[in-house]
Amino acid sequence: MTVTTPARPSTAEDVERALACDDPGASTLAALLSPAASTYLEEMAQRALALTRRHFGRTVSLYTPLYLANHCSNGCEYCGFASDRPQRRHRLEPADMVREMDALNDLGFEDLLLLTGERTQLADVGFLRKGVLLAAERFHHVGVETFPMTTPEYARLADAGCSGVTIYQETYDPVLYDRFHRWGPKKDYRDRLEAPARAMAAEMRTVGLGVLLGLADPIPDALRLFQHASDLRKRYWRSGIALSFPRIRPEPGGFSPPFPVDKAMLARIVFAFRIVLPDVPLLLSTRELPAFRDAMAGLGITKMSAGSRTTVGGYSGEKPDDAGQFQVSDERGVPEFCAMLRERGLEPIFKNWDRIFQGAGNG
Repeated sequence: MTVTTPARPSTAEDVERALACDDPGASTLAALLSPAASTYLEEMAQRALALTRRHFGRTVSLYTPLYLANHCSNGCEYCGFASDRPQRRHRLEPADMVREMDALNDLGFEDLLLLTGERTQLADVGFLRKGVLLAAERFHHVGVETFPMTTPEYARLADAGCSGVTIYQETYDPVLYDRFHRWGPKKDYRDRLEAPARAMAAEMRTVGLGVLLGLADPIPDALRLFQHASDLRKRYWRSGIALSFPRIRPEPGGFSPPFPVDKAMLARIVFAFRIVLPDVPLLLSTRELPAFRDAMAGLGITKMSAGSRTTVGGYSGEKPDDAGQFQVSDERGVPEFCAMLRERGLEPIFKNWDRIFQGAGNG
C-alpha cells in the first residue's frame, strides 16, 4: 500500500483550510496531523465535537472483550500472548464461556467482542465458532478479534451469528512489521492486510481497523489507515467500518515502543479522523487512563469498552493467574463508568439496534 505524501510541509494556512473543508480527504488528514496543526488542538476539538453530535448525537456505545484463549504461536515482540512469554496457557470450555457470558449479560452488555491468540489446534475456527454460537444466543452483537481467516471461514462465523471482525494491521510499515513480528503466521504482512477484505466479502456487517500506536511513526501509519479504510468502503459499501487507536501498554515482555505517542498526539489523531470520516465509529479502549477517556467520550470517540479484562475469563468471579495480554489502565466498573458518561450529558448505549433493524438472526 502506497501513500501519497504532501509535496511540501503543511503550513498554518493549510491547517485552517482543512478545518473549513466541506469535502475532506487524505490531504485534509495530512494537514491536521502535521506539526503545523499542533497549535490548533482546540479548534480541531470543537470541529470534532460538532461533527460527532451531528452524526451520533450524545450517545456512546459500550462493548466488552471476552478472551476465549491465550494459546499463541506468534512471536509479536510487543504482546503478552507471544509464544515466548512465561504465561499460563488455557482456554475456556463451553461451560466456562456460558458462565462468563452470563456474567456480562448481568452487567447489561449487548455488544461482545470475542478474542483469541493465533490459530492453534486448541483454538481454531471450530473452537471460535462454538463461542460465537453461544454468544449469539445471549447478545445482540457478536464480533471477533482473532487470527486472519479465509473468506469461507469468515462466512462460517457469519452463519453462526458473528456480526463483525476486528483485525488491526498493527503497523503499515512493512519493514517494521517484519521486525516486530519475529515468527509465526502473523509475520505474513500481506495475509493480514487482506484479511478485512476477505471478511467483508463474506458479508460481515462491520470491520474494525487500527494501528498499534508506538510501533512506527504515527503520521504515515494514520495516513495508511485512512487509505485502507477508504479503499474498503468503496469496494464493500454494504459493510461498515470502525476505527480504533490503541497505544502500546506494558505487557509481560517489557516492550518499549520506539515511537511513543503522547496524549496530545493521540487526541489530535482522533480529532483528525473524526473530521475526515464524520460518520465512522471511533473507538477508545481501557488501555487509556480514566481522565483521558472521560475527556474523549463524545468528543470524536463514539464507542468504548468498559469493565474490561485481558485475561482468559475473569468476569464470573474467577481470578485467573495469567498476566493478560496487556495492562488495563481504566479499571472502573460498568456502573461507575456509565455514571461518568451521564454526568457529562452522554447516554451509554448497550444494545446494537442496527442488527435488529437489518433483521439479522442468530444463525
